[in-house]
Amino acid sequence: MSEVKKLIIKGRVVVEDSWHVLRAPEAADGGVAPEADAIAALPVPAGKVIVPVAVWNAQRESLLARAEAGEIGVWIASDERPEALKDDLSKFAVIAVDFPKFTDGRGYSIAYNLRTRLGWTGELRAIGDVLRDQLFSMQRVGFDAYATRPDRSIHDALKGLSDFSETYQASVDQKVPLFRRHARNVGVKDGDAGYGI
Repeated sequence: MSEVKKLIIKGRVVVEDSWHVLRAPEAADGGVAPEADAIAALPVPAGKVIVPVAVWNAQRESLLARAEAGEIGVWIASDERPEALKDDLSKFAVIAVDFPKFTDGRGYSIAYNLRTRLGWTGELRAIGDVLRDQLFSMQRVGFDAYATRPDRSIHDALKGLSDFSETYQASVDQKVPLFRRHARNVGVKDGDAGYGI
């Protein structure tokens, strides 16, 4: 039996995913989720692995060589702060932000802060409950890779990156708001009190 290839959207192309996201085993039948200590002690398999922040913090010394070889990335939960990684950002090949539910918008702020405040320029991946309707907004705040939900068509989700042809607000992908980009031929004499703003 052949292994099913995992696909992601990277940039604006569907490609095979060479990374494995390390997660704690799910609690069976609504059981108690693993303790933080149990998560931090998870064994990190060989290959390219995106580990939780807790695993990176607990196993940092043993993972450093692999990180420098481009084999370790880190993922940030929606209730964690990216600033905790600011001294180690240059060591990661990829940073992922987890969306536990599509309605949890904290990942957008994490991505925005990674790009604008912390200066992250590498791959920024959205993982978890990632749907087509979110992709356009995710790219606006700095995401450039998307691991969409496996029960949905990744090729259909790709279309979500081009749902809109223009944006009004400034963000990571467009630093200037539309009203500053639009050439205006209206002067004060024509009744536009906001001319020149």
